[in-house]
Amino acid sequence: MLVDEIMAQVSQRDPNQPEFHQAVQEVVESIVPVLERHPEYRSQKIIQRIIEPERAIQFRVPWSDDDGNIHVNRGFRVEFNSALGPYKGGLRFHPSVNLSIIKFLGFEQIFKNSLTGTPIGGGKGGSDFDPKGKSDAEVMRFCQSFMGELWRHIGPDTDVPAGDIGVGGREIGYLFGMYKKNANAFQGILTGKGLDWGGSLVRTEATGYGCTYFVNEMLKTKGDSFEGKNVLVSGSGNVAIYTIQKVHQLGGKCIACSDSQGFVHDPEGLDLDLIQQIKEVERGRISEYAAKRPSAEFSPNWRDIWTVKCDIAMPSATQNEIDANSAQTLVDNGCMAVGEGANMPSTPEAAEIFVNSGVLYGPAKAANAGGVATSALEMSQNSQRLSWTFEETDARLHQIMINIHASCQKAAADYGSPGNLIHGANIAGFLKVANSMMAHGLI
Repeated sequence: MLVDEIMAQVSQRDPNQPEFHQAVQEVVESIVPVLERHPEYRSQKIIQRIIEPERAIQFRVPWSDDDGNIHVNRGFRVEFNSALGPYKGGLRFHPSVNLSIIKFLGFEQIFKNSLTGTPIGGGKGGSDFDPKGKSDAEVMRFCQSFMGELWRHIGPDTDVPAGDIGVGGREIGYLFGMYKKNANAFQGILTGKGLDWGGSLVRTEATGYGCTYFVNEMLKTKGDSFEGKNVLVSGSGNVAIYTIQKVHQLGGKCIACSDSQGFVHDPEGLDLDLIQQIKEVERGRISEYAAKRPSAEFSPNWRDIWTVKCDIAMPSATQNEIDANSAQTLVDNGCMAVGEGANMPSTPEAAEIFVNSGVLYGPAKAANAGGVATSALEMSQNSQRLSWTFEETDARLHQIMINIHASCQKAAADYGSPGNLIHGANIAGFLKVANSMMAHGLI
Protein backbone atom coordinates (compact mmCIF):
# COMPACT_ATOMS: atom_id res chain seq x y z
CA MET A 1 0.00 0.00 0.00
CA LEU A 2 2.79 2.41 0.95
CA VAL A 3 4.67 1.70 -2.29
CA ASP A 4 1.54 2.29 -4.39
CA GLU A 5 0.81 5.51 -2.53
CA ILE A 6 4.30 6.93 -3.03
CA MET A 7 4.52 5.85 -6.67
CA ALA A 8 1.14 7.44 -7.40
CA GLN A 9 2.46 10.72 -5.98
CA VAL A 10 5.67 10.49 -8.01
CA SER A 11 3.82 9.66 -11.22
CA GLN A 12 1.43 12.54 -10.72
CA ARG A 13 4.11 15.10 -9.91
CA ASP A 14 6.69 13.88 -12.43
CA PRO A 15 4.85 12.41 -15.43
CA ASN A 16 6.83 11.17 -18.42
CA GLN A 17 9.92 10.39 -16.34
CA PRO A 18 10.07 6.57 -16.62
CA GLU A 19 13.72 6.15 -15.65
CA PHE A 20 13.22 8.20 -12.50
CA HIS A 21 10.05 6.27 -11.61
CA GLN A 22 11.93 2.97 -12.02
CA ALA A 23 14.74 4.06 -9.70
CA VAL A 24 12.32 5.32 -7.04
CA GLN A 25 10.19 2.20 -7.10
CA GLU A 26 13.16 -0.10 -6.58
CA VAL A 27 14.28 1.84 -3.51
CA VAL A 28 10.82 2.23 -1.99
CA GLU A 29 10.03 -1.47 -2.38
CA SER A 30 13.30 -2.36 -0.66
CA ILE A 31 12.90 -0.09 2.35
CA VAL A 32 9.34 -1.02 3.33
CA PRO A 33 10.65 -3.16 6.25
CA VAL A 34 12.71 -0.17 7.42
CA LEU A 35 9.72 2.15 7.37
CA GLU A 36 7.66 -0.43 9.24
CA ARG A 37 10.33 -0.77 11.93
CA HIS A 38 11.00 2.98 12.16
CA PRO A 39 7.67 4.89 12.16
CA GLU A 40 9.58 8.13 12.78
CA TYR A 41 10.83 8.01 9.18
CA ARG A 42 7.23 7.85 7.98
CA SER A 43 5.94 10.60 10.25
CA GLN A 44 8.79 12.88 9.17
CA LYS A 45 8.14 12.03 5.49
CA ILE A 46 11.79 11.11 4.97
CA ILE A 47 11.26 9.12 1.77
CA GLN A 48 9.04 11.82 0.27
CA ARG A 49 11.73 14.39 1.06
CA ILE A 50 14.50 12.26 -0.44
CA ILE A 51 12.51 11.78 -3.64
CA GLU A 52 12.29 15.54 -4.16
CA PRO A 53 15.62 17.12 -5.26
CA GLU A 54 16.91 19.94 -3.11
CA ARG A 55 17.63 21.84 -6.33
CA ALA A 56 17.23 21.20 -10.06
CA ILE A 57 18.93 23.49 -12.56
CA GLN A 58 18.27 23.55 -16.31
CA PHE A 59 19.99 25.97 -18.68
CA ARG A 60 20.71 26.56 -22.36
CA VAL A 61 24.16 25.91 -23.80
CA PRO A 62 24.80 27.81 -27.06
CA TRP A 63 27.99 27.05 -28.99
CA SER A 64 29.38 27.29 -32.52
CA ASP A 65 30.92 24.54 -34.62
CA ASP A 66 34.05 24.82 -36.74
CA ASP A 67 32.02 26.14 -39.67
CA GLY A 68 30.50 28.91 -37.59
CA ASN A 69 27.07 27.30 -37.29
CA ILE A 70 25.32 27.95 -33.98
CA HIS A 71 23.86 25.09 -31.94
CA VAL A 72 21.83 25.14 -28.73
CA ASN A 73 21.84 22.26 -26.25
CA ARG A 74 20.31 21.81 -22.84
CA GLY A 75 22.35 21.60 -19.66
CA PHE A 76 21.21 20.04 -16.38
CA ARG A 77 22.41 19.77 -12.81
CA VAL A 78 20.18 18.09 -10.23
CA GLU A 79 21.51 18.60 -6.69
CA PHE A 80 19.52 15.87 -5.00
CA ASN A 81 20.59 15.44 -1.40
CA SER A 82 23.35 16.99 0.74
CA ALA A 83 22.63 15.25 4.06
CA LEU A 84 26.02 13.51 4.06
CA GLY A 85 28.16 16.13 2.32
CA PRO A 86 28.57 18.16 -0.88
CA TYR A 87 26.57 16.98 -3.87
CA LYS A 88 28.64 14.46 -5.83
CA GLY A 89 27.91 12.84 -9.18
CA GLY A 90 29.00 12.85 -12.78
CA LEU A 91 28.20 14.88 -15.86
CA ARG A 92 26.88 12.91 -18.84
CA PHE A 93 27.09 14.23 -22.41
CA HIS A 94 24.87 12.08 -24.64
CA PRO A 95 21.90 12.72 -26.97
CA SER A 96 19.63 10.64 -24.71
CA VAL A 97 20.10 12.97 -21.73
CA ASN A 98 16.91 14.51 -20.37
CA LEU A 99 15.59 15.50 -16.95
CA SER A 100 14.22 12.00 -16.23
CA ILE A 101 17.59 10.35 -16.82
CA ILE A 102 19.46 12.95 -14.79
CA LYS A 103 16.99 12.56 -11.91
CA PHE A 104 17.24 8.76 -12.01
CA LEU A 105 21.04 8.96 -11.94
CA GLY A 106 21.04 11.58 -9.20
CA PHE A 107 18.59 9.62 -7.06
CA GLU A 108 20.70 6.47 -7.39
CA GLN A 109 23.77 8.54 -6.50
CA ILE A 110 22.36 9.43 -3.07
CA PHE A 111 22.44 5.82 -1.91
CA LYS A 112 25.55 4.80 -3.83
CA ASN A 113 27.52 7.64 -2.25
CA SER A 114 26.14 6.78 1.17
CA LEU A 115 27.39 3.21 0.77
CA THR A 116 30.97 4.34 0.15
CA GLY A 117 31.27 5.57 3.72
CA THR A 118 32.70 8.88 2.50
CA PRO A 119 31.14 12.31 3.29
CA ILE A 120 29.43 13.05 -0.03
CA GLY A 121 25.83 13.74 -1.02
CA GLY A 122 24.09 12.87 -4.28
CA GLY A 123 23.74 14.77 -7.54
CA LYS A 124 24.02 14.38 -11.30
CA GLY A 125 24.17 16.53 -14.41
CA GLY A 126 24.90 16.66 -18.07
CA SER A 127 23.66 17.69 -21.50
CA ASP A 128 22.09 16.27 -24.64
CA PHE A 129 25.29 17.29 -26.48
CA ASP A 130 27.03 14.45 -28.34
CA PRO A 131 30.85 14.73 -28.32
CA LYS A 132 31.22 11.88 -30.83
CA GLY A 133 32.45 13.13 -34.19
CA LYS A 134 33.20 16.61 -32.85
CA SER A 135 36.62 18.22 -33.14
CA ASP A 136 38.60 19.09 -30.02
CA ALA A 137 37.87 22.77 -30.70
CA GLU A 138 34.12 22.14 -30.91
CA VAL A 139 34.15 20.14 -27.68
CA MET A 140 36.15 22.91 -26.01
CA ARG A 141 33.69 25.61 -27.07
CA PHE A 142 30.75 23.53 -25.85
CA CYS A 143 32.40 22.78 -22.49
CA GLN A 144 33.27 26.43 -21.97
CA SER A 145 29.69 27.48 -22.68
CA PHE A 146 28.34 24.73 -20.38
CA MET A 147 30.64 25.72 -17.52
CA GLY A 148 29.89 29.39 -18.17
CA GLU A 149 26.56 28.74 -16.45
CA LEU A 150 27.33 25.76 -14.20
CA TRP A 151 30.28 27.35 -12.38
CA ARG A 152 28.04 29.61 -10.28
CA HIS A 153 26.22 26.55 -8.83
CA ILE A 154 29.19 24.37 -7.81
CA GLY A 155 32.16 24.53 -5.44
CA PRO A 156 34.47 22.30 -3.37
CA ASP A 157 32.12 22.43 -0.36
CA THR A 158 28.88 22.68 -2.37
CA ASP A 159 28.82 20.42 -5.44
CA VAL A 160 31.73 18.54 -7.03
CA PRO A 161 30.87 17.02 -10.44
CA ALA A 162 32.86 14.31 -12.19
CA GLY A 163 32.81 12.62 -15.59
CA ASP A 164 30.36 10.06 -16.94
CA ILE A 165 29.38 8.86 -20.42
CA GLY A 166 30.80 11.30 -22.97
CA VAL A 167 32.82 13.20 -20.36
CA GLY A 168 36.41 11.97 -20.13
CA GLY A 169 39.75 13.58 -19.48
CA ARG A 170 39.49 15.98 -22.44
CA GLU A 171 36.11 17.33 -21.37
CA ILE A 172 37.08 17.56 -17.69
CA GLY A 173 40.11 19.61 -18.68
CA TYR A 174 38.09 22.13 -20.68
CA LEU A 175 35.42 22.34 -17.97
CA PHE A 176 37.98 22.88 -15.22
CA GLY A 177 39.81 25.55 -17.20
CA MET A 178 36.63 27.57 -17.62
CA TYR A 179 35.72 27.24 -13.94
CA LYS A 180 39.21 28.38 -12.91
CA LYS A 181 38.96 31.41 -15.18
CA ASN A 182 35.50 32.44 -13.97
CA ALA A 183 36.07 31.79 -10.26
CA ASN A 184 39.67 33.03 -10.23
CA ALA A 185 40.47 30.05 -8.01
CA PHE A 186 42.27 26.73 -8.37
CA GLN A 187 39.96 24.44 -6.42
CA GLY A 188 39.05 20.76 -6.37
CA ILE A 189 35.65 21.37 -7.97
CA LEU A 190 35.83 18.49 -10.47
CA THR A 191 37.13 14.97 -10.09
CA GLY A 192 38.69 12.92 -12.84
CA LYS A 193 41.24 15.66 -13.40
CA GLY A 194 44.59 15.15 -15.11
CA LEU A 195 47.35 13.78 -12.90
CA ASP A 196 49.46 16.89 -13.48
CA TRP A 197 46.81 19.24 -12.06
CA GLY A 198 45.11 17.58 -9.12
CA GLY A 199 43.85 14.25 -10.41
CA SER A 200 44.07 10.98 -8.52
CA LEU A 201 45.78 7.80 -9.58
CA VAL A 202 43.29 4.92 -10.02
CA ARG A 203 40.40 7.32 -10.82
CA THR A 204 40.42 6.22 -14.48
CA GLU A 205 40.31 2.56 -13.50
CA ALA A 206 38.10 2.94 -10.44
CA THR A 207 34.61 1.96 -11.60
CA GLY A 208 35.79 -1.10 -13.48
CA TYR A 209 38.19 -2.16 -10.74
CA GLY A 210 35.61 -1.54 -8.03
CA CYS A 211 32.91 -3.58 -9.77
CA THR A 212 35.33 -6.47 -10.19
CA TYR A 213 36.34 -6.29 -6.53
CA PHE A 214 32.66 -6.35 -5.56
CA VAL A 215 31.90 -9.38 -7.72
CA ASN A 216 34.92 -11.11 -6.23
CA GLU A 217 33.46 -10.57 -2.76
CA MET A 218 30.16 -12.11 -3.93
CA LEU A 219 32.04 -15.11 -5.32
CA LYS A 220 33.89 -15.54 -2.02
CA THR A 221 30.56 -16.14 -0.26
CA LYS A 222 30.31 -19.32 -2.34
CA GLY A 223 33.97 -20.23 -1.85
CA ASP A 224 34.70 -19.28 -5.46
CA SER A 225 36.70 -16.73 -7.46
CA PHE A 226 37.26 -15.37 -10.98
CA GLU A 227 39.87 -18.04 -11.66
CA GLY A 228 39.04 -19.86 -14.89
CA LYS A 229 35.69 -18.08 -15.39
CA ASN A 230 34.41 -16.86 -18.76
CA VAL A 231 33.14 -13.29 -18.44
CA LEU A 232 30.95 -11.06 -20.64
CA VAL A 233 31.51 -7.30 -20.36
CA SER A 234 29.16 -5.04 -22.28
CA GLY A 235 30.44 -1.69 -23.46
CA SER A 236 33.99 -0.83 -24.48
CA GLY A 237 34.45 2.51 -22.77
CA ASN A 238 36.28 3.38 -19.61
CA VAL A 239 34.29 1.14 -17.24
CA ALA A 240 34.40 -1.88 -19.54
CA ILE A 241 38.10 -1.57 -20.36
CA TYR A 242 39.23 -1.56 -16.74
CA THR A 243 36.74 -4.24 -15.77
CA ILE A 244 38.37 -6.44 -18.41
CA GLN A 245 41.83 -5.55 -17.12
CA LYS A 246 41.04 -6.41 -13.50
CA VAL A 247 39.14 -9.61 -14.42
CA HIS A 248 42.20 -10.80 -16.31
CA GLN A 249 44.43 -9.92 -13.35
CA LEU A 250 42.20 -12.02 -11.08
CA GLY A 251 42.40 -15.06 -13.37
CA GLY A 252 39.18 -14.71 -15.37
CA LYS A 253 38.83 -14.53 -19.15
CA CYS A 254 36.67 -11.86 -20.78
CA ILE A 255 35.33 -13.25 -24.04
CA ALA A 256 33.03 -10.49 -25.35
CA CYS A 257 32.49 -6.73 -25.27
CA SER A 258 30.38 -4.29 -27.25
CA ASP A 259 29.56 -0.79 -28.40
CA SER A 260 26.41 0.80 -29.83
CA GLN A 261 27.00 -0.84 -33.24
CA GLY A 262 27.41 -4.45 -32.09
CA PHE A 263 29.57 -6.83 -30.10
CA VAL A 264 32.65 -8.97 -30.59
CA HIS A 265 33.01 -12.52 -29.29
CA ASP A 266 36.58 -13.78 -28.86
CA PRO A 267 36.61 -17.28 -27.33
CA GLU A 268 40.40 -17.07 -26.85
CA GLY A 269 39.98 -14.06 -24.59
CA LEU A 270 39.84 -10.37 -25.44
CA ASP A 271 43.11 -8.65 -26.37
CA LEU A 272 42.89 -5.61 -24.11
CA ASP A 273 45.78 -3.78 -25.75
CA LEU A 274 44.00 -3.98 -29.11
CA ILE A 275 40.71 -2.77 -27.62
CA GLN A 276 42.44 0.20 -26.02
CA GLN A 277 44.20 1.06 -29.27
CA ILE A 278 40.90 1.03 -31.17
CA LYS A 279 38.71 2.77 -28.59
CA GLU A 280 41.06 5.11 -26.72
CA VAL A 281 43.65 6.04 -29.36
CA GLU A 282 41.84 5.71 -32.68
CA ARG A 283 38.35 6.44 -31.27
CA GLY A 284 37.10 3.66 -33.56
CA ARG A 285 34.32 1.08 -33.45
CA ILE A 286 34.50 -2.34 -31.81
CA SER A 287 33.85 -4.00 -35.20
CA GLU A 288 37.45 -3.11 -36.07
CA TYR A 289 38.59 -5.56 -33.39
CA ALA A 290 37.20 -8.52 -35.31
CA ALA A 291 38.87 -7.31 -38.50
CA LYS A 292 42.25 -7.37 -36.72
CA ARG A 293 41.77 -10.48 -34.57
CA PRO A 294 41.21 -13.79 -36.44
CA SER A 295 39.73 -15.55 -33.39
CA ALA A 296 36.98 -12.92 -32.97
CA GLU A 297 33.57 -12.61 -34.58
CA PHE A 298 31.51 -9.42 -34.84
CA SER A 299 27.71 -9.37 -34.52
CA PRO A 300 25.73 -6.20 -35.33
CA ASN A 301 23.11 -6.41 -32.54
CA TRP A 302 24.83 -5.37 -29.32
CA ARG A 303 22.02 -6.76 -27.16
CA ASP A 304 22.84 -10.26 -28.39
CA ILE A 305 26.02 -10.23 -26.32
CA TRP A 306 23.95 -11.80 -23.53
CA THR A 307 23.30 -14.90 -25.67
CA VAL A 308 26.98 -15.87 -25.38
CA LYS A 309 27.45 -18.58 -22.77
CA CYS A 310 29.36 -17.32 -19.73
CA ASP A 311 29.99 -17.80 -16.03
CA ILE A 312 29.81 -14.12 -15.08
CA ALA A 313 28.09 -11.14 -16.74
CA MET A 314 29.21 -7.56 -16.09
CA PRO A 315 26.95 -5.07 -17.89
CA SER A 316 28.99 -1.88 -18.22
CA ALA A 317 27.30 0.11 -20.99
CA THR A 318 24.01 1.86 -20.16
CA GLN A 319 20.67 1.67 -18.34
CA ASN A 320 18.19 -1.15 -19.03
CA GLU A 321 20.51 -3.04 -21.37
CA ILE A 322 19.50 -6.41 -19.89
CA ASP A 323 15.78 -7.16 -20.19
CA ALA A 324 13.86 -10.19 -18.92
CA ASN A 325 14.59 -12.28 -22.02
CA SER A 326 18.32 -11.58 -21.82
CA ALA A 327 18.34 -12.32 -18.10
CA GLN A 328 16.59 -15.65 -18.60
CA THR A 329 19.04 -16.53 -21.37
CA LEU A 330 21.97 -15.82 -19.07
CA VAL A 331 20.44 -17.98 -16.32
CA ASP A 332 19.67 -20.81 -18.76
CA ASN A 333 23.25 -20.68 -20.01
CA GLY A 334 24.64 -21.18 -16.51
CA CYS A 335 25.61 -17.63 -15.53
CA MET A 336 26.37 -17.67 -11.80
CA ALA A 337 27.03 -13.98 -11.08
CA VAL A 338 26.09 -10.54 -12.42
CA GLY A 339 27.94 -7.38 -11.42
CA GLU A 340 26.56 -4.07 -12.69
CA GLY A 341 29.24 -1.65 -13.84
CA ALA A 342 26.74 0.66 -15.54
CA ASN A 343 23.93 2.56 -13.84
CA MET A 344 20.74 0.45 -13.59
CA PRO A 345 21.65 -1.79 -16.57
CA SER A 346 19.06 -4.45 -15.68
CA THR A 347 15.33 -3.88 -15.92
CA PRO A 348 13.30 -4.66 -12.76
CA GLU A 349 12.06 -7.85 -14.43
CA ALA A 350 15.62 -8.91 -15.21
CA ALA A 351 16.79 -8.22 -11.67
CA GLU A 352 13.90 -10.29 -10.30
CA ILE A 353 14.89 -13.21 -12.52
CA PHE A 354 18.49 -13.06 -11.29
CA VAL A 355 17.49 -12.96 -7.61
CA ASN A 356 14.84 -15.68 -7.90
CA SER A 357 17.23 -17.94 -9.82
CA GLY A 358 19.89 -17.76 -7.13
CA VAL A 359 22.35 -15.82 -9.27
CA LEU A 360 24.81 -13.71 -7.28
CA TYR A 361 23.56 -10.26 -8.19
CA GLY A 362 25.46 -7.05 -7.47
CA PRO A 363 23.19 -4.04 -8.15
CA ALA A 364 24.70 -0.91 -9.64
CA LYS A 365 24.43 1.37 -6.63
CA ALA A 366 26.73 -1.01 -4.77
CA ALA A 367 28.80 -2.70 -7.48
CA ASN A 368 29.72 0.40 -9.47
CA ALA A 369 30.37 2.68 -6.49
CA GLY A 370 34.12 2.44 -7.03
CA GLY A 371 34.17 5.43 -9.35
CA VAL A 372 32.56 7.87 -6.97
CA ALA A 373 34.47 6.36 -4.03
CA THR A 374 37.75 7.20 -5.75
CA SER A 375 36.38 10.62 -6.64
CA ALA A 376 35.92 11.15 -2.92
CA LEU A 377 39.52 10.05 -2.41
CA GLU A 378 40.56 12.61 -5.03
CA MET A 379 38.63 15.28 -3.12
CA SER A 380 40.51 14.32 0.05
CA GLN A 381 43.85 14.59 -1.71
CA ASN A 382 42.90 17.98 -3.17
CA SER A 383 41.87 19.29 0.24
CA GLN A 384 45.17 18.18 1.77
CA ARG A 385 47.28 19.16 -1.26
CA LEU A 386 48.57 15.57 -1.35
CA SER A 387 49.00 12.88 -4.00
CA TRP A 388 48.81 9.22 -3.01
CA THR A 389 50.52 6.40 -4.90
CA PHE A 390 48.63 4.08 -7.23
CA GLU A 391 49.04 1.20 -4.81
CA GLU A 392 47.81 3.20 -1.81
CA THR A 393 44.75 4.51 -3.64
CA ASP A 394 43.93 1.10 -5.10
CA ALA A 395 44.18 -0.47 -1.65
CA ARG A 396 41.76 2.14 -0.27
CA LEU A 397 39.36 1.47 -3.16
CA HIS A 398 39.57 -2.28 -2.62
CA GLN A 399 38.78 -1.92 1.08
CA ILE A 400 35.83 0.39 0.34
CA MET A 401 34.33 -2.20 -2.01
CA ILE A 402 34.83 -4.94 0.59
CA ASN A 403 33.07 -2.73 3.15
CA ILE A 404 30.19 -1.96 0.77
CA HIS A 405 29.59 -5.66 0.15
CA ALA A 406 29.69 -6.40 3.88
CA SER A 407 27.26 -3.57 4.73
CA CYS A 408 24.84 -4.71 2.02
CA GLN A 409 24.97 -8.29 3.28
CA LYS A 410 24.36 -7.17 6.87
CA ALA A 411 21.47 -4.83 6.03
CA ALA A 412 19.76 -7.50 3.92
CA ALA A 413 20.02 -10.00 6.78
CA ASP A 414 18.94 -7.50 9.44
CA TYR A 415 15.75 -6.65 7.55
CA GLY A 416 14.63 -10.11 6.49
CA SER A 417 16.16 -10.54 3.01
CA PRO A 418 19.42 -12.44 3.56
CA GLY A 419 21.57 -12.54 0.43
CA ASN A 420 19.40 -10.05 -1.48
CA LEU A 421 21.90 -7.29 -2.25
CA ILE A 422 19.30 -5.11 -3.97
CA HIS A 423 17.48 -4.76 -0.68
CA GLY A 424 20.72 -4.64 1.26
CA ALA A 425 22.19 -1.82 -0.82
CA ASN A 426 19.05 0.26 -0.71
CA ILE A 427 18.53 -0.23 3.02
CA ALA A 428 22.15 0.40 4.02
CA GLY A 429 22.33 3.49 1.85
CA PHE A 430 18.97 4.81 3.01
CA LEU A 431 19.62 4.45 6.74
CA LYS A 432 22.65 6.77 6.80
CA VAL A 433 20.90 9.43 4.76
CA ALA A 434 17.64 9.17 6.73
CA ASN A 435 19.37 9.42 10.10
CA SER A 436 21.36 12.45 8.94
CA MET A 437 18.22 14.16 7.66
CA MET A 438 16.47 13.53 10.97
CA ALA A 439 19.42 15.07 12.81
CA HIS A 440 19.40 18.18 10.59
CA GLY A 441 15.75 18.98 11.20
CA LEU A 442 13.03 19.90 8.75
CA ILE A 443 14.99 21.58 5.95
